[in-house]
Amino acid sequence: MDLDRMDFGDERRGGRHGRRGGSDGFGAREGERRGERSERGGRGGRGGGRLFSHGGLRLVLLHLISQQPRHGYELIKAIEESVNGTYSPSAGVVYPTLTLLEEMGYIRVQENTGDSQRKSYEITDTGREYLAENEDAVTELLARLATRRERSEDMPAQVMRALHNFKYAVHLRLGAEPLTTEQANAFAAILDAAAQQLERL
Repeated sequence: MDLDRMDFGDERRGGRHGRRGGSDGFGAREGERRGERSERGGRGGRGGGRLFSHGGLRLVLLHLISQQPRHGYELIKAIEESVNGTYSPSAGVVYPTLTLLEEMGYIRVQENTGDSQRKSYEITDTGREYLAENEDAVTELLARLATRRERSEDMPAQVMRALHNFKYAVHLRLGAEPLTTEQANAFAAILDAAAQQLERL
């Protein structure tokens, strides 16, 4: 599990980004910068390398939307489930990328979504053409996700449980009131100690 890539601010920021998902003022350049930063950085966990190369998350989101209209949270859950919960893109990554895809003309907000407050996106003809042009890249990305899932299934159940508990605890605390300097130091000390103990196994 690529713990170094987990965006532990997800739950605190998710609602804010969710409200800004469509006409939020992000220009194409700003959305692209945010999306590119999300796809860089971090290591790919047990498999090594990054889960998404440059532009990879963009293609995966577009592929998922091509299957059926979805809103941001559904896309986050779809990616998380595809890798057995070992990776979950943050709302702060997904929503700007959706904005970018919309500005590029690859997706649009679906009309007649009922009483739902969430924007569902559907793919455009231009988006389908873009997917077709990048079919090989999409196939490679889906294979990478499948490999990540297979490796996670080999992980001991007790380790997976503990990892999920750890991620939840971190999300829960960071999603609450901001840490004081003393609390931040204690938080970092706990994480450092856990890392050191794991390295000695």
